[in-house]
Amino acid sequence: MNYLVVGAGNASRPVARLLNYLGHKVIVTDLKDLSSFKIEFQRSLKQMESEGVILDLNNQNPSLDGIEAVYKPPTLPDSAPIAKLINDSDVKILTNEEFSKIVQDLIPVDIIGITGTMGKTTTTFITTSIFKSAGYNVWSCSSLVNNLVSEAIIDGIVTEKSKNCDIAIFELPHGTIGLLNKLNVKIGLLTNIAEDHLSEFGGSLEKYQQRKLILEKMSETFIANRSCFDIINPHRSDAIYYALDEDVDFKGSIGDESLTVEYADDSFTTPFHMMSYFFENSVAASAVAITYGVKKEEIIKALSDFKGLPAHMDDVGTYNGRKVILDSAFLYDGMKITLDYFKDDSVVLFLDHFDTLSVRDKSEVGQLVGQYDLKAVIASGFNEVTQEVEMHAAQEILDAIDNPNIEKVAVETIEKAAELTFKYSVPGDIILHMGPLIAYDRLTTVDKIMKGLEEGSRKYE
Repeated sequence: MNYLVVGAGNASRPVARLLNYLGHKVIVTDLKDLSSFKIEFQRSLKQMESEGVILDLNNQNPSLDGIEAVYKPPTLPDSAPIAKLINDSDVKILTNEEFSKIVQDLIPVDIIGITGTMGKTTTTFITTSIFKSAGYNVWSCSSLVNNLVSEAIIDGIVTEKSKNCDIAIFELPHGTIGLLNKLNVKIGLLTNIAEDHLSEFGGSLEKYQQRKLILEKMSETFIANRSCFDIINPHRSDAIYYALDEDVDFKGSIGDESLTVEYADDSFTTPFHMMSYFFENSVAASAVAITYGVKKEEIIKALSDFKGLPAHMDDVGTYNGRKVILDSAFLYDGMKITLDYFKDDSVVLFLDHFDTLSVRDKSEVGQLVGQYDLKAVIASGFNEVTQEVEMHAAQEILDAIDNPNIEKVAVETIEKAAELTFKYSVPGDIILHMGPLIAYDRLTTVDKIMKGLEEGSRKYE
């Protein structure tokens, strides 16, 4: 069949690639030329072109001549000329529901799906570690490897990873859930729901919640954080709940370098050497594993060996006597958990641009940070998405910090912020990073931070 895929954006790219893999003739049309896309998207489009997808870019007047079916992304406005052309034709329109069913038919194993506002990447990683420890050949897709998880899932099908695994463990951000909304999920997990990405839902928290709850509808068994009870219970009376120190189906308790999980008439205690939010996320992963049938001995083995994951409370080493921790927390609740963990330490905090991907309340960030006895807060104004310096975003955070004991510094780049942490710290201090840039582009951001740390450790030795 001859397909026209409208746009080369986040929804259209995985659709086009899979349709091409299945033997269809696929044309991707977009108003923009290749150079207008981010580098990683340019690579994706070039890969698709090498596989046979026809790129019709920088075309202001695409045609439906010879086209039998069309995929148009949900972000395409009805006022767009191509949308009007499609609506006035009798061409078949491929919906997300239909595409999702195509994807499902190509996944021959059980799917574990994990979503939430915070913790889904960490929980996906821990769950994968447990299943691997138990001997499963796991096909795992998460934003830790590819920021757009739907592309990672399609890549796994095209490269036939899906045919060489025992189980699939998918992190499912709201965009991926929207595209793949008819998967058959064996066990679905919801870590939490907080206010984020609301600009993509017309400012409506309810619409954002409903997107996340699509996973509940797709899941044979559904597990959720106890904080979501009021949202889940009206829809799912058989949901399983987990939490720390609450009377729930899977209750976690923190010990001295240990974690205890109690469930049904059983429990286990495992050595545990991580910090902060890893405890609750490990309870979530344990709940998934136990529910699926993994033995507790395998969970203990995996959690005993667990060393964390990149940029999530990540101890990247000691520089000039300062321990450096990189964390990707950027939502209020996540930041509070991290700051609470270090509340008894002497901390210099550096922050990146908080409007990455979604405009956020910078004053709220500053007010939160100001509640802690920090030595200094250094905020970067560089927006990686627009590639522009926006010092007002950094200054808005700093202006909201009303703690007079905190040194406040605004800088143009995250490298400079990392460098200056050494100016405002002494041996024995903690240098802590928080912000959304690592979640947006981990490899690039961490590389910049590490260069700044190395320069600062030399300059202020």
